Amino acid sequence: MHLHDIHVMNWGFVSDRNVFRDSGQLITGLFLPQMASVLVPVAYIIIVFGSLFIFSYFYRKQAASRIPEPYFTSHPERNTYVTLLQKTDPPTPEVILKSALVRRAIADVLRVMRIREDKPALQNLVQKGSVGDDLLNSLLAAEKEMEAEIIEVMNEANSFVEGWGPIIFPTANEMIANEKMRAIFEQTGDRRTELERRYGRKAQNTPNIAPITVTMTPSNSVPRAAPQANEQTVENAATSDAESQSKSGKKRK
Repeated sequence: MHLHDIHVMNWGFVSDRNVFRDSGQLITGLFLPQMASVLVPVAYIIIVFGSLFIFSYFYRKQAASRIPEPYFTSHPERNTYVTLLQKTDPPTPEVILKSALVRRAIADVLRVMRIREDKPALQNLVQKGSVGDDLLNSLLAAEKEMEAEIIEVMNEANSFVEGWGPIIFPTANEMIANEKMRAIFEQTGDRRTELERRYGRKAQNTPNIAPITVTMTPSNSVPRAAPQANEQTVENAATSDAESQSKSGKKRK
Protein backbone atom coordinates (compact mmCIF):
# COMPACT_ATOMS: atom_id res chain seq x y z
CA MET A 1 0.00 0.00 0.00
CA HIS A 2 1.37 3.35 -1.01
CA LEU A 3 1.60 6.40 1.15
CA HIS A 4 -0.85 8.20 -1.04
CA ASP A 5 -3.51 5.56 -0.39
CA ILE A 6 -2.96 5.77 3.35
CA HIS A 7 -3.32 9.52 3.23
CA VAL A 8 -6.56 9.20 1.30
CA MET A 9 -7.98 6.73 3.84
CA ASN A 10 -7.10 8.98 6.78
CA TRP A 11 -8.76 11.88 5.05
CA GLY A 12 -11.89 9.80 4.57
CA PHE A 13 -12.05 8.91 8.28
CA VAL A 14 -11.55 12.53 9.23
CA SER A 15 -14.26 13.66 6.88
CA ASP A 16 -16.69 11.05 8.24
CA ARG A 17 -15.90 12.14 11.80
CA ASN A 18 -16.60 15.73 10.89
CA VAL A 19 -19.87 14.72 9.30
CA PHE A 20 -20.98 12.88 12.47
CA ARG A 21 -19.94 15.81 14.64
CA ASP A 22 -21.82 18.26 12.47
CA SER A 23 -24.91 16.06 12.51
CA GLY A 24 -24.68 15.74 16.30
CA GLN A 25 -24.45 19.50 16.68
CA LEU A 26 -27.37 19.89 14.34
CA ILE A 27 -29.50 17.45 16.34
CA THR A 28 -28.50 19.11 19.60
CA GLY A 29 -29.32 22.51 18.23
CA LEU A 30 -32.72 21.39 17.04
CA PHE A 31 -33.95 19.27 19.96
CA LEU A 32 -32.26 20.80 22.99
CA PRO A 33 -34.50 23.90 23.16
CA GLN A 34 -37.60 21.74 22.80
CA MET A 35 -36.43 19.35 25.54
CA ALA A 36 -35.63 22.27 27.78
CA SER A 37 -39.11 23.73 27.26
CA VAL A 38 -40.63 20.36 28.30
CA LEU A 39 -38.30 19.55 31.19
CA VAL A 40 -38.65 22.89 32.97
CA PRO A 41 -42.40 22.57 33.73
CA VAL A 42 -41.97 18.89 34.60
CA ALA A 43 -39.21 19.72 37.05
CA TYR A 44 -41.33 22.55 38.50
CA ILE A 45 -44.28 20.22 39.06
CA ILE A 46 -42.05 17.58 40.66
CA ILE A 47 -40.53 20.15 43.02
CA VAL A 48 -43.90 21.63 44.03
CA PHE A 49 -45.67 18.33 44.66
CA GLY A 50 -42.63 16.86 46.38
CA SER A 51 -42.44 19.79 48.79
CA LEU A 52 -46.19 19.53 49.50
CA PHE A 53 -45.91 15.80 50.13
CA ILE A 54 -42.98 16.29 52.53
CA PHE A 55 -44.81 19.08 54.36
CA SER A 56 -48.04 17.06 54.71
CA TYR A 57 -46.10 14.01 55.92
CA PHE A 58 -44.38 15.87 58.74
CA TYR A 59 -47.54 17.84 59.57
CA ARG A 60 -49.66 14.72 59.91
CA LYS A 61 -46.96 13.04 61.94
CA GLN A 62 -46.87 15.97 64.33
CA ALA A 63 -50.67 16.16 64.49
CA ALA A 64 -50.91 12.46 65.27
CA SER A 65 -48.41 12.81 68.10
CA ARG A 66 -50.46 15.58 69.72
CA ILE A 67 -53.18 14.59 72.18
CA PRO A 68 -56.53 16.04 71.06
CA GLU A 69 -58.51 18.14 73.50
CA PRO A 70 -61.53 16.31 74.97
CA TYR A 71 -64.79 16.99 73.17
CA PHE A 72 -66.67 16.88 76.49
CA THR A 73 -64.93 18.60 79.36
CA SER A 74 -66.08 16.34 82.20
CA HIS A 75 -68.70 13.75 83.21
CA PRO A 76 -70.20 14.87 86.56
CA GLU A 77 -72.86 12.13 86.60
CA ARG A 78 -70.25 9.41 86.29
CA ASN A 79 -68.09 11.04 88.95
CA THR A 80 -71.10 11.24 91.29
CA TYR A 81 -71.95 7.57 90.79
CA VAL A 82 -68.35 6.46 91.38
CA THR A 83 -68.16 8.59 94.53
CA LEU A 84 -71.37 7.09 95.91
CA LEU A 85 -70.24 3.58 95.00
CA GLN A 86 -66.92 3.99 96.80
CA LYS A 87 -68.55 5.36 99.95
CA THR A 88 -68.31 2.76 102.72
CA ASP A 89 -68.90 4.57 106.03
CA PRO A 90 -71.89 4.46 105.93
CA PRO A 91 -72.50 2.62 102.64
CA THR A 92 -74.76 4.24 100.11
CA PRO A 93 -78.25 2.68 99.88
CA GLU A 94 -78.97 0.68 96.77
CA VAL A 95 -81.90 2.92 95.81
CA ILE A 96 -79.64 5.97 95.64
CA LEU A 97 -77.05 4.05 93.61
CA LYS A 98 -79.71 2.98 91.12
CA SER A 99 -80.95 6.56 90.80
CA ALA A 100 -77.40 7.82 90.24
CA LEU A 101 -76.86 5.12 87.60
CA VAL A 102 -80.04 6.15 85.78
CA ARG A 103 -78.92 9.79 85.80
CA ARG A 104 -75.59 8.65 84.39
CA ALA A 105 -77.38 6.75 81.61
CA ILE A 106 -79.47 9.85 80.81
CA ALA A 107 -76.31 11.94 80.47
CA ASP A 108 -74.79 9.29 78.18
CA VAL A 109 -77.87 9.30 75.94
CA LEU A 110 -77.70 13.09 75.63
CA ARG A 111 -74.02 12.90 74.68
CA VAL A 112 -74.64 10.21 72.08
CA MET A 113 -77.40 12.34 70.53
CA ARG A 114 -75.07 15.34 70.38
CA ILE A 115 -72.30 13.30 68.73
CA ARG A 116 -74.73 12.01 66.09
CA GLU A 117 -75.86 15.55 65.35
CA ASP A 118 -72.38 17.12 65.25
CA LYS A 119 -70.47 14.44 63.34
CA PRO A 120 -71.90 14.93 59.79
CA ALA A 121 -71.70 18.72 60.00
CA LEU A 122 -68.14 18.58 61.32
CA GLN A 123 -67.05 16.20 58.57
CA ASN A 124 -68.43 18.58 55.94
CA LEU A 125 -66.58 21.50 57.51
CA VAL A 126 -63.32 19.53 57.56
CA GLN A 127 -63.73 18.61 53.89
CA LYS A 128 -64.31 22.25 53.00
CA GLY A 129 -61.29 23.30 55.07
CA SER A 130 -63.28 25.55 57.40
CA VAL A 131 -61.97 23.82 60.54
CA GLY A 132 -58.94 21.71 61.31
CA ASP A 133 -58.68 18.01 61.94
CA ASP A 134 -58.16 18.48 65.69
CA LEU A 135 -61.85 19.00 66.41
CA LEU A 136 -62.85 15.97 64.34
CA ASN A 137 -60.22 13.83 66.07
CA SER A 138 -61.53 14.88 69.47
CA LEU A 139 -65.08 13.98 68.41
CA LEU A 140 -63.96 10.54 67.21
CA ALA A 141 -62.13 10.01 70.50
CA ALA A 142 -65.28 11.00 72.40
CA GLU A 143 -67.29 8.53 70.32
CA LYS A 144 -64.97 5.68 71.26
CA GLU A 145 -65.09 6.76 74.89
CA MET A 146 -68.89 6.70 74.81
CA GLU A 147 -68.87 3.14 73.45
CA ALA A 148 -66.83 2.04 76.46
CA GLU A 149 -69.05 4.10 78.77
CA ILE A 150 -72.22 2.41 77.48
CA ILE A 151 -70.75 -1.06 78.06
CA GLU A 152 -69.70 -0.08 81.58
CA VAL A 153 -73.16 1.29 82.45
CA MET A 154 -74.84 -1.88 81.17
CA ASN A 155 -72.52 -4.03 83.30
CA GLU A 156 -73.23 -1.90 86.36
CA ALA A 157 -76.98 -2.22 85.76
CA ASN A 158 -76.72 -6.01 85.46
CA SER A 159 -74.82 -6.08 88.74
CA PHE A 160 -77.89 -4.65 90.51
CA VAL A 161 -80.62 -6.58 88.67
CA GLU A 162 -79.98 -9.27 86.10
CA GLY A 163 -81.35 -8.18 82.72
CA TRP A 164 -81.52 -4.48 83.58
CA GLY A 165 -78.59 -3.59 81.32
CA PRO A 166 -80.34 -3.91 77.93
CA ILE A 167 -83.32 -1.78 79.03
CA ILE A 168 -81.63 0.97 81.07
CA PHE A 169 -80.89 3.13 78.02
CA PRO A 170 -84.42 2.85 76.53
CA THR A 171 -85.70 3.83 79.97
CA ALA A 172 -83.33 6.81 80.03
CA ASN A 173 -84.53 7.82 76.55
CA GLU A 174 -88.15 7.76 77.70
CA MET A 175 -87.27 9.85 80.75
CA ILE A 176 -85.59 12.43 78.51
CA ALA A 177 -88.71 12.65 76.34
CA ASN A 178 -90.87 13.00 79.48
CA GLU A 179 -88.68 15.80 80.82
CA LYS A 180 -88.92 17.65 77.48
CA MET A 181 -92.70 17.40 77.47
CA ARG A 182 -92.89 18.56 81.09
CA ALA A 183 -90.61 21.52 80.33
CA ILE A 184 -92.83 22.53 77.40
CA PHE A 185 -95.94 22.22 79.60
CA GLU A 186 -94.36 24.31 82.36
CA GLN A 187 -93.38 27.02 79.88
CA THR A 188 -96.89 27.27 78.45
CA GLY A 189 -98.02 29.93 80.93
CA ASP A 190 -94.96 32.11 80.44
CA ARG A 191 -95.22 31.74 76.69
CA ARG A 192 -98.86 32.70 76.77
CA THR A 193 -98.11 35.82 78.80
CA GLU A 194 -95.33 36.78 76.42
CA LEU A 195 -97.57 36.40 73.37
CA GLU A 196 -100.33 38.43 75.01
CA ARG A 197 -97.84 41.20 75.79
CA ARG A 198 -96.41 41.10 72.25
CA TYR A 199 -99.70 41.21 70.32
CA GLY A 200 -101.70 43.25 72.84
CA ARG A 201 -104.53 40.75 73.00
CA LYS A 202 -105.65 38.50 75.73
CA ALA A 203 -106.18 34.90 74.87
CA GLN A 204 -109.64 33.52 75.24
CA ASN A 205 -110.14 31.22 78.15
CA THR A 206 -111.00 27.71 77.19
CA PRO A 207 -114.42 26.62 78.55
CA ASN A 208 -114.36 24.28 81.46
CA ILE A 209 -115.95 20.98 80.51
CA ALA A 210 -117.91 19.39 83.33
CA PRO A 211 -116.89 15.84 84.08
CA ILE A 212 -119.27 13.17 82.84
CA THR A 213 -120.23 10.51 85.34
CA VAL A 214 -121.37 7.14 84.08
CA THR A 215 -123.19 4.74 86.38
CA MET A 216 -123.01 1.08 85.57
CA THR A 217 -125.98 -1.17 86.40
CA PRO A 218 -125.77 -4.93 86.55
CA SER A 219 -127.00 -6.75 83.47
CA ASN A 220 -129.45 -9.01 85.38
CA SER A 221 -131.26 -6.14 87.08
CA VAL A 222 -134.95 -5.69 86.42
CA PRO A 223 -136.11 -2.31 85.10
CA ARG A 224 -138.22 -0.09 87.32
CA ALA A 225 -140.99 0.17 84.76
CA ALA A 226 -142.62 -3.08 86.02
CA PRO A 227 -142.79 -2.97 89.84
CA GLN A 228 -145.69 -5.43 90.01
CA ALA A 229 -143.69 -8.04 88.18
CA ASN A 230 -140.89 -7.57 90.68
CA GLU A 231 -143.27 -8.10 93.62
CA GLN A 232 -144.71 -11.22 92.05
CA THR A 233 -141.30 -12.72 91.39
CA VAL A 234 -140.27 -12.03 94.98
CA GLU A 235 -143.46 -13.68 96.33
CA ASN A 236 -143.01 -16.71 94.07
CA ALA A 237 -139.44 -17.08 95.22
CA ALA A 238 -140.49 -16.88 98.88
CA THR A 239 -143.22 -19.52 98.47
CA SER A 240 -140.91 -21.85 96.60
CA ASP A 241 -138.33 -21.54 99.39
CA ALA A 242 -141.01 -22.30 102.04
CA GLU A 243 -142.26 -25.36 100.16
CA SER A 244 -138.73 -26.71 99.74
CA GLN A 245 -138.07 -26.26 103.47
CA SER A 246 -141.33 -28.05 104.43
CA LYS A 247 -140.54 -30.99 102.11
CA SER A 248 -137.10 -31.36 103.55
CA GLY A 249 -138.58 -31.35 107.07
CA LYS A 250 -141.03 -34.13 106.21
CA LYS A 251 -138.28 -36.27 104.74
CA ARG A 252 -136.24 -35.95 107.92
CA LYS A 253 -139.19 -37.11 110.03
